[in-house]
Amino acid sequence: MKTIGLIGGMSWESSLEYYRIINEGVKKRLGGFHSAECLMYSVDFAEIEVLQHRGEWEKLAWILSQAAVRLEAGGADFLVLCTNTMHKVAPAIEAAVNIPLLHIADPTAERIKARGLRKIGLLGTRFTMEEDFYLGRLEKKHGLHVLVPEPSDREMVHHVIYYELCDGRLQEESRKKFAAVIEKLATAGAQGVILGCTEIGLLVKEGDSVLPLFDTTIIHAEAAVDFALK
Repeated sequence: MKTIGLIGGMSWESSLEYYRIINEGVKKRLGGFHSAECLMYSVDFAEIEVLQHRGEWEKLAWILSQAAVRLEAGGADFLVLCTNTMHKVAPAIEAAVNIPLLHIADPTAERIKARGLRKIGLLGTRFTMEEDFYLGRLEKKHGLHVLVPEPSDREMVHHVIYYELCDGRLQEESRKKFAAVIEKLATAGAQGVILGCTEIGLLVKEGDSVLPLFDTTIIHAEAAVDFALK
């Protein structure tokens, strides 16, 4: 079994889900008392959030690269960055270490294509929905056609992520708002929806959506299990 290096804390609520899913996955595959061999470096999200909204991505890249270096030094065989948004600095992390980074967009895209879908909606932070580091990877590398919500809905989704979900608050009214946004994406032609923030799956479940959901937290964690055991 390979040792998984988890860069977490963005937020800790979703990092907890990674730890649970990965260990459940290893136990299911190997049986008995088996659990994952893993290390986690968990950052202080208060600092990360401020730097994100200031646009200080070089400093963020340095912080997460140092986390990656420490995980490699601790014996990690590969890295899992437990957040969608911070994959904006994935190239800097990859350059800082000699072990692979399992990019969250890749197993997500493969899962979508395995379902025979090509036109997909994307929910996430404003950075994830609007910038090329994520959406562009899905389109250019994997050939998907990605749809995002209209500007006012993007702002609502971004606000709920940071000021509710990352604060551990699950609001029924917000669940309804997300469901309405998904309905709009369906009307625009989306065949499914990527929950492209690792906290969204805490709020939105299959029963809340008119479209199939692709929860990146679950998909990424399961891919980590596959990589660790192959």
